[in-house]
Amino acid sequence: MDLSWMAWTTPTAIFFATIGCLIVLMCVWEAVSPGGQPRKGILRFETTRGDRLFVTLLGSAFINLAWLAWLGPPLWWALGVCVLFAVLVFLFV
Repeated sequence: MDLSWMAWTTPTAIFFATIGCLIVLMCVWEAVSPGGQPRKGILRFETTRGDRLFVTLLGSAFINLAWLAWLGPPLWWALGVCVLFAVLVFLFV
């Protein structure tokens, strides 16, 4: 399959594969432990696991864009910031 028109690179493929794996992982988590009751965190409105995953993905995109704008590549430290952000979102939001 020729995907050259999409300018696929290894980092791009890893990025989309990671998002796909996260969605599958969330589906498995819901199947194993159904319910995932909504809870109120520091944002003061109810969020579910899926909401927190969405906030994490959206926030990570902005973290990476800001990193590129201010510091440029490479993005390894930005990845660390994103992982920390994800942990904080799932704990406190």
